[in-house]
Amino acid sequence: MAQHVEFGLDTFGDVTADEAGEPLPYPQVIRNLVDEAVLAESVGVDFIGIGEHHREDFAVSSPETVLAAIAGRTSRIRLGSAVTVLSSDDPVRVFQRFATLDAVSSGRAEIILGRGSFTESFPLFGYDLTQYELLFEEKLELFSELLTEAPVTWSGQTRAALVNQQVYPKTKSGSIKTWIGVGGSPESVVRAAKYGFPLMLAIIGGDAMRFAPYVDLYHRALKQFGFDQRPVGVHSPGYIAASDEQARDELWPHHEAMFSRIGRERGWGPTSRGQFESEAASGSLYVGSPETVAQKVAATVRGLGISRFDLKYSTGTLAHEKLMESIRLYGEIVIPRVRELLAEGGPTSS
Repeated sequence: MAQHVEFGLDTFGDVTADEAGEPLPYPQVIRNLVDEAVLAESVGVDFIGIGEHHREDFAVSSPETVLAAIAGRTSRIRLGSAVTVLSSDDPVRVFQRFATLDAVSSGRAEIILGRGSFTESFPLFGYDLTQYELLFEEKLELFSELLTEAPVTWSGQTRAALVNQQVYPKTKSGSIKTWIGVGGSPESVVRAAKYGFPLMLAIIGGDAMRFAPYVDLYHRALKQFGFDQRPVGVHSPGYIAASDEQARDELWPHHEAMFSRIGRERGWGPTSRGQFESEAASGSLYVGSPETVAQKVAATVRGLGISRFDLKYSTGTLAHEKLMESIRLYGEIVIPRVRELLAEGGPTSS
């Protein structure tokens, strides 16, 4: 029997454009995101993840607040971050906010912790980038203690010590499911295993199978640290339309604009349509018709033995209406088709 696999959607709350190409106001983008999540639940998606950013091109700086609004309009879909930038936040407050979300959603909260791919939050909240590694290591250690929901005694260099301190509110289940988001370094994979956290691999380029050694490393490290098996998930970008041609033509200008903007900030060269087509054909860009995307997702799930696949469905200014249609196709056609393909192909590894 095939391993149970969950299917999620992730968004960073990209600022989308109207029909005239003008960016929508931030409040409208956030309200649209809530509508997208409500649709996702109605078409059978298991999880919605919202990223945290502090820059002009993304509307969401407080994922928990948006997730709470989604909780009020849904009843089943699991709600999480994608990711929470723990390094520039306080672990106690992160726990409290998600414990509150867990309460209002009747136990549906999840957390994906990471260091984030942008650094705007560090100067914004007064953190020194020279402490980039130390901040994450210490705060992750503290957060792992907070998840026990027992009195915490902890000390480090980056925040005030805690001595036999209780943190409230407590959750009904006694803990919140917490993943570590990893971009592809062996050290980060081992760190996730060290604390027994599930692993979420952010695969945004190249063949997904190049991450197979990281999955193997994670399982071996879990065993060495004395933990049972934990879930492994993948987060990758994509877009679905009626045909491959339509999906690629609709996504390309927004993909190009976004990658060109970020590339200029980071010193990358310009992206090209050829690179885009290559990623769509054999890389980690899940763009195309429902059948094309389903085949590609099934191959990734089976090849890496993962238990969750999250499609990062928003890309730059791509319109809300198109995102809604992509979500509908993902839930109504892609997810059932992937389950069918996995059942036909035999059991996936764990």
